[in-house]
Amino acid sequence: MYDRFARVAMVAVALLLAFLAIQPYVDRYFFAAQEPRPVASRGDLAEFELSTIRVFEAIAPSVVQVVSIPSGRGRMSRARGVGSSGTGFLWDTAGHIVTNEHVVANANTFAVRLASGDVVRAEVVGRAPNYDLAVLRVSRRGQLPPPVPVGTSADLRVGQAAYAIGNPFGLDQSLTTGIVSAVKRRLPTSGGREIADVIQTDAAINPGNSGGPLLDSAGRLIGVNTAIFSPSGANAGIGFAIPVDVVNRVVPELIRQGRVPTPGIGILIADEALTAQMGVTGLMIAATVPGSPAETAGLQGIEPEAGQVGDVIVAANGAPVRHLSDLTNQLEKVGIGGTIALTVVRDGRSRTVDVAVEDMERRLPPIARP
Repeated sequence: MYDRFARVAMVAVALLLAFLAIQPYVDRYFFAAQEPRPVASRGDLAEFELSTIRVFEAIAPSVVQVVSIPSGRGRMSRARGVGSSGTGFLWDTAGHIVTNEHVVANANTFAVRLASGDVVRAEVVGRAPNYDLAVLRVSRRGQLPPPVPVGTSADLRVGQAAYAIGNPFGLDQSLTTGIVSAVKRRLPTSGGREIADVIQTDAAINPGNSGGPLLDSAGRLIGVNTAIFSPSGANAGIGFAIPVDVVNRVVPELIRQGRVPTPGIGILIADEALTAQMGVTGLMIAATVPGSPAETAGLQGIEPEAGQVGDVIVAANGAPVRHLSDLTNQLEKVGIGGTIALTVVRDGRSRTVDVAVEDMERRLPPIARP
């Protein structure tokens, strides 16, 4: 009886092993998809997807790639040269392109690639290093895409959707999405100034996105992408854009006269982190520019050797000053040639100082702020 059971068990095991051995062949013969599979129905796109698509399709034709043309003699030397590349967008129907100043800083001749693939020559009509903005004008006027609609940055709210269109790493017409992560950031520029009210976003911004538009969900321009914070040089989820309210003021000046007068007094503001560490409320002056109105008025910066804090600006023309934007807004209101009344605190004592407002771009070295 036992032998019979053992023989049956061995046969069962042999059959199981045989089945396992031939199973892949059976599956391949009877179940393999040897013809194209039918397409499954997906239904309608979600509303947020349709909204993103509408923004891209409406604005992408107005976004261009800006490429510098290296100087050199002959076609071969130009072909071998490698120019910098960035992004820009149509500002008006006259063919003006807005981009970052650092995109066009090291060249004089540029090629603009439209979304259609056409390439046209462009020339610089104005630069504003203090705002990292520049304006090009393309040589062709007819059949250009429409200008990007302009919004406002005054009412932006942290958490609202943000869309960036650009040419990261030379890959044209790329869309990234995210949110407005913060507002009222400070951003230093190559001109030695700091832009106030800068927008922070987590929409992916990489090298090549510079000069491209940052948009809201209505497809309106809310900023110009200009910089990222990243130890690796690639997107780390912290990108910055120049607020459109600044752009809408600076760009017409560049178109009219090629430069932007920059009202200021010639001071360098200490970093906000240092100010907070020292328990100071207001704007702490780090240094004054030699020969500037600030130095003439007797304002003093930090004295590192003595470990002493200089003047701290707490009000301008009677309005409280807590952020750099509070001061720059008052400087803009006063204008070049006027006088601003600054309330400053030094050694615990408050006083009011009248300081002349001058054009920092024209009359002072690039280090002048704000």
